[in-house]
Amino acid sequence: MGEWLTATKQWARSVKRDVVALWIAARDSRTPVMAKIVAGAVAAYALSPVDLIPDFIPVLGYLDDLIIVPLGILIAIRLIPEPLMVEFRDMATHRAQRPVSRSGLVAIIIIWLIAAALCIWFARNLFLR
Repeated sequence: MGEWLTATKQWARSVKRDVVALWIAARDSRTPVMAKIVAGAVAAYALSPVDLIPDFIPVLGYLDDLIIVPLGILIAIRLIPEPLMVEFRDMATHRAQRPVSRSGLVAIIIIWLIAAALCIWFARNLFLR
């Protein structure tokens, strides 16, 4: 059981490092454009203090943290040339503070506001018939 826990902690540390590396990659001029877009979106979502699917929703709340974010990281890493990714990972390891993505926060809040507006609009149309 101890080996499994150690491996899980190591995996979590590498995911955290890779998110910061993608945040760096999205801002680097040497990163290909498509990789910048994907890396920026993944990093913004992973670093955002607000989740698209809130964690208090049973099972689905943690689905994004366990499947969507690692899958996005994997796709973004494959789009970035290996020598650049090694450099970005080294830079991420040396970062003392975790960056906060305000643009990711704004994007998630806008998605939630649109979803709430659509729910209100559908409910209004349903009950006013």
